[in-house]
Amino acid sequence: MALWVSFTDWNGRGSPFASGIGFVGPDNYRELVGKDGGLTRSDFMTSLRNNFYYVLLVVPLQTAFALFLALVLNQRMLKAVGFFRTAFYFPSVVSSVAISLVFLFLFSGGGVVNSMLDAIGVDGPTWFNDSRGLLHLAGDGLGLWNASEPPSALADGGMLGLTWWQWLAGPSVALSVIIMLVVWTTTGTFMLMFMAALQDLPLDVEEAARIDGAGRWGVFRNVTLPHLRPTMLLVTTLGLIGTWQVFDQVYVMTQGGPGKTTLTPAFLSYSYALENQKWGVAAAMAFILFLIIFAMASLQRWIFRDKDALELKRQERRTTKARAAAGSAA
Repeated sequence: MALWVSFTDWNGRGSPFASGIGFVGPDNYRELVGKDGGLTRSDFMTSLRNNFYYVLLVVPLQTAFALFLALVLNQRMLKAVGFFRTAFYFPSVVSSVAISLVFLFLFSGGGVVNSMLDAIGVDGPTWFNDSRGLLHLAGDGLGLWNASEPPSALADGGMLGLTWWQWLAGPSVALSVIIMLVVWTTTGTFMLMFMAALQDLPLDVEEAARIDGAGRWGVFRNVTLPHLRPTMLLVTTLGLIGTWQVFDQVYVMTQGGPGKTTLTPAFLSYSYALENQKWGVAAAMAFILFLIIFAMASLQRWIFRDKDALELKRQERRTTKARAAAGSAA
């Protein structure tokens, strides 16, 4: 039904299959990615840019932290493993809305974080409400460019309705706060997945590697990481899907602001459907998002493929063909 809605101008009232619903074909998709999309296209591309930086930072960070915590808790000499495992996992079982509200209070104008920044001479509320990206702010602070006056080479060209200057803005401070929140709340779940995989690693394999002269880094690189390849694929795939579908934190904390720097495709689709009553455009956004997730998940599966197993299968097929050819010749 959602696929059908993406090709119609349904306004959310009645059945989308009613006779009076207009079929607009690919117009909804053209409005999102075509040259004449206007504000809708600009907002959608802005949301993709924001979500790209979000995925680029959240997935590696949560994966690295989860693996690090799993390796620490997997040490046989560590005491109180149950306590630390529960402490690290606890943020993952708390409601995302509740934690988002806590962070909202922490980073509000009179919150703890801004009070601490004010104590060291930083104007916290102004900083967190800045709609410029961190890369723009960093370059401005280092004197590389003026964030308010972009270089002409980056301001003129562009892609998909945004200039190169806009694409290279980086995440805003507000989006960075959401990134910290999500990494903190998701690391515990992936930590348990890595711990389960580490506990399945045979100890005699690690001991054999150490006897052969492999140090701690050699054992980790040549024994532990190859064993964790399926779990790594699972963790990164789940992280990729979850980050491209981010909605709760944006809805509770920022509503896409400041200056649309926390706008995401999922939140934008919600806004167009339930606030603007443009259900066809909202459904088109959802299916474009689905295609992006499917493509990136497929790419991850290709990257984490077992090359040794594939080569073994190729050799078996060559051997089978050679035997069949020898048999037919005989």
